[in-house]
Amino acid sequence: MQVDIYRRPEADNKVSYLLVPHGQPIPEEATNVDWAQRKVGVHIDETKEHLHPYQIDSPADQIAEKGYAITGLAHQVPVGDGSIP
Repeated sequence: MQVDIYRRPEADNKVSYLLVPHGQPIPEEATNVDWAQRKVGVHIDETKEHLHPYQIDSPADQIAEKGYAITGLAHQVPVGDGSIP
């Protein structure tokens, strides 16, 4: 699946990621947050149960249900850890 990837800052010098199918706008319920576009048209394997390095659980289920997939609170990524391509 091709997605556009967005990132936002979180507390404790961490970030969350939002994946939206490529070319789709961020769904309205998520637009009130300060998402910054990170990458466009990235291929991901949405069938994986946990998507590294963006730390997103069940991306296919989330996209089917909400139109996007997002990093869970328990999996927020430390800034500058080098794992994000």
